[in-house]
Amino acid sequence: MKRLPALLISLFLSTQVLAAVADGDKIAAAIRESFPRLAVDEVNSSPVPGIYEIVAGDRILYYAPATGHLLAGNLISREGENITSRRLQEVMETRIKGIPLDEALKIGNGPHQVIEVTDPDCGYCRKGSHFLDGRQDVTRHIFFKPLPMYPQSRAKATFILSSADPRSAYKEVFSGKYDQTPVPSVKDNGQLERQRKVIEPLKVNSTPSYWINGTYVSGSDLRRIQQLLEPPAAPASGGK
Repeated sequence: MKRLPALLISLFLSTQVLAAVADGDKIAAAIRESFPRLAVDEVNSSPVPGIYEIVAGDRILYYAPATGHLLAGNLISREGENITSRRLQEVMETRIKGIPLDEALKIGNGPHQVIEVTDPDCGYCRKGSHFLDGRQDVTRHIFFKPLPMYPQSRAKATFILSSADPRSAYKEVFSGKYDQTPVPSVKDNGQLERQRKVIEPLKVNSTPSYWINGTYVSGSDLRRIQQLLEPPAAPASGGK
């Protein structure tokens, strides 16, 4: 008889979990019906009653089932914390765990491990590349995601990965050498397609995306990247 309360509590919690899953499925189905082009990865509760957090690729959105509205923007706590940014960081840092790096283009041999998802013709990607090129303390693992808005990106990424010297080809492309002229012809070695399969679980839809020693950084936020690469400040020594 003493075990009965614990059993009842367990049954209650299991019911609550199943109800939450069922609610999430209903919300996801409603969103897909109203917004069929939106790929919903997760449905979670949010700090705001009646509003659900929606994880869609590399974005955090919010959904109000009472009105059917999909909300885009940052949720800020009364303490000033950007809850949306924190949640996206948590999601993306979970996804990067276990991603194999053997198909990445490796540049550098420094102690800081940097994983990049980039596009050869993205201006912000080039800005981040130029910043990281100037550092000797990083090992860069570069994956390419050619975006449809840049018609030459795929050819440039293929040229880099299929070249006899991919690192030199990378520097040429990101310097703008082939912006006005076609890239040299190479035989596609299939690495770009292999990279696509490797980074597919990351669900990255925009570039650049960085993981600095496992910490996610969206876009070319050079200030944040530099903070993550700097050693922690030494504590002030006390004295009389």
